[in-house]
Amino acid sequence: MSAKIALSTWPTPLEPMPRLARALGLGEGDLWVKRDDLTGLGGGGNKVRKLEWTVGAALAEGADTLVTTGAAQSNHARLTAAAGARLGLNVVLVFSGTPKSAERGSGNLVLDSLFGARIFWAGDGEPSTLAQAADDVCEQLRREGARPYVIPFGGSSPLGARGYVDAGNELLAQLPGVRHVVVALGSGGTMAGLIGALGEERVLGVHCGAVAEPAAAVSDLADGLTGRSVTPGALRIRPDQVGSGYGVLHEPVLDAMRTAATLEGIVLDPIYSGRAMAGLIQAVRDGDVRRGERTVFLHSGGLPGLFGHAQTVHRSVAALRAFRAV
Repeated sequence: MSAKIALSTWPTPLEPMPRLARALGLGEGDLWVKRDDLTGLGGGGNKVRKLEWTVGAALAEGADTLVTTGAAQSNHARLTAAAGARLGLNVVLVFSGTPKSAERGSGNLVLDSLFGARIFWAGDGEPSTLAQAADDVCEQLRREGARPYVIPFGGSSPLGARGYVDAGNELLAQLPGVRHVVVALGSGGTMAGLIGALGEERVLGVHCGAVAEPAAAVSDLADGLTGRSVTPGALRIRPDQVGSGYGVLHEPVLDAMRTAATLEGIVLDPIYSGRAMAGLIQAVRDGDVRRGERTVFLHSGGLPGLFGHAQTVHRSVAALRAFRAV
């Protein structure tokens, strides 16, 4: 029996981007955006689709508390907190860093607080340290009489990836003949789910630096989701937009954000969707995406995180253009 619950209204819109298409040298009807930033819950974003499955499983097991991990500006953590608020579940977010990380709290941290989540700061360390901290939090919660359930990092598991099988099937109904779907590759579940619906050859992932081995992460998730072997070598992954690291502003990404904003009024974030757009632009320049091929940019959301990214905020404010009346 399906454990899926409803946290939004589907399908999300599919909108044309003719001005951006022309600017890139594509045909006016070649480029579209799948608006998974408009998923409603908690500021929107791609993680809502995954949470419909993972939180559904938590409820099926009788959980009363959701626990998940991430960085301080995690979109997944923010949406887990929102899902808990909607469903009457307690939420504990296990973040890397220290309480000083919240002293200038903005972006997603503000929303985490508004949704009533509690935060456990796990200190700086390896991803395994964060996972161990989540286990320790769950053990303490059990001693207090709670029934915790761990939602995986980024919501990425074969179960959570089912949400993007749903998205892929939506796309096939909305735009028959789609040739490319360009998506940010973070923890891997979104890309793996799209592969489950569309196949490896139509999904182009842009690595964002969230995991050390993105091809292996997507391959493992896709194997568990599809029941067949999806080899890392068969995946289309662009590694060229990470820059100097996850969380650090990459100049081509800021350029891509400005291009999408000024030509289409589309707002992207500097960690995920901005990198995905920079990867799409470069893919067109490289000839990997060509004129006449129906191409969809999957907008994964992340707007709150934009306001929590100090480099991007400062650079954008500094670039404001003044108008002087004569």
